[in-house]
Amino acid sequence: MTEHTFRLTLTADPEPHLDELFEAGCDDALFGAVDHVHYAEFDREGLTLADAVLSAISDLESVPSLQVRHVEPDDLVTIGEIADRLGRTRESVRLLVTGQRGPGSFPPPAARTTTRNRLWHWTDVQHWHDRDADTARDADTIAALNAALELRARTHTLDPGRRQQLNALAG
Repeated sequence: MTEHTFRLTLTADPEPHLDELFEAGCDDALFGAVDHVHYAEFDREGLTLADAVLSAISDLESVPSLQVRHVEPDDLVTIGEIADRLGRTRESVRLLVTGQRGPGSFPPPAARTTTRNRLWHWTDVQHWHDRDADTARDADTIAALNAALELRARTHTLDPGRRQQLNALAG
């Protein structure tokens, strides 16, 4: 078993339910809020990151008024966040992005492609930078979990037929 550290953002304030959450298995979580965004930060053991995160989501959502919204560290990153995660300066990453340093073929931005504050998928950067299977798998896991959580959050207002089509598309 490996200990995995991650943060889950929540749809509601968990404070009124702390006893229930403790009983549900969230004794390895620290609860807090920043700008009215509530979160649970876990140091949870699991065979894989996916096992640890899915277990934490299940434990949190055993309290009916709580739902997990997002898993962090996030997949969408700025140049500054890429620099932090790679242990480089912003300028060093900018030079990688422009192809002035490194092996070239830095991944293209995923969003805000024509602005100064472009966003990249960390999974793309991770695969480009480091071929280590475990770290790449963890980045892919977080991206996939967030996609599933986003799909769950966005499809609840759709008619059942459309929701079924989107769920089938997601596999």
